[in-house]
Amino acid sequence: MRMRKKHNLGPRMEACDRVWIRDPAQHRGRWRELMPEARALRLEIGCGKGKFTVETAKAEPDVLLIALEKVPDAMVMAMEYAVREELRNVFFIDADAAILPELFAEDEVDRIYLNFCDPWPRNKTAKLRLTYRTFLEKYRAVLRDGGELYFKTDNRPLFDFSLEEFARCGLETRAVTNDLHKDGVVGILTGYEEKFLALGTPINRCECIVHKGAEAGA
Repeated sequence: MRMRKKHNLGPRMEACDRVWIRDPAQHRGRWRELMPEARALRLEIGCGKGKFTVETAKAEPDVLLIALEKVPDAMVMAMEYAVREELRNVFFIDADAAILPELFAEDEVDRIYLNFCDPWPRNKTAKLRLTYRTFLEKYRAVLRDGGELYFKTDNRPLFDFSLEEFARCGLETRAVTNDLHKDGVVGILTGYEEKFLALGTPINRCECIVHKGAEAGA
């Protein structure tokens, strides 16, 4: 769904200056300086309006969370939510996942959240999927050895495709399920996920572990 452009976007973004990282490349290799006491540094790719972002940050105040979103009209709502909640452990960057290695140093991130990304269903657009091997190589680069990628989607074909890509890139998968909430709600939900749950749509989820010594495709 295309988000309606906000005519007052600029002033609203400026009002969220405390949580908005305008030049993320300057923090490469130094993200933990934003919260030296944090026990972990996590990255969410595609935070949207920020429901999952803010609730996750609230649930684990000792974790530093960086939320990436390339649509400013969505990100401003996430930032406003974080500001209202007076959170001190979450920051936002307006960027594309394709440039992650320019924004984060090798082995800098402990966990990546990837929730309900665009499935790009046509075969000719497979390379645009955020679980395509070229993106996974970027995630591997910034994740530490033993780092994690948590992936959720309502799209079964995308999920099956992603599992194949994870294996191709040498990522260990665990906790694989095609119906996450079958026996009751599990974990923090995104805004999309709440709607899917109400419709009875099964949610696919898995966790991936990075082993830096493992060769992709081995």
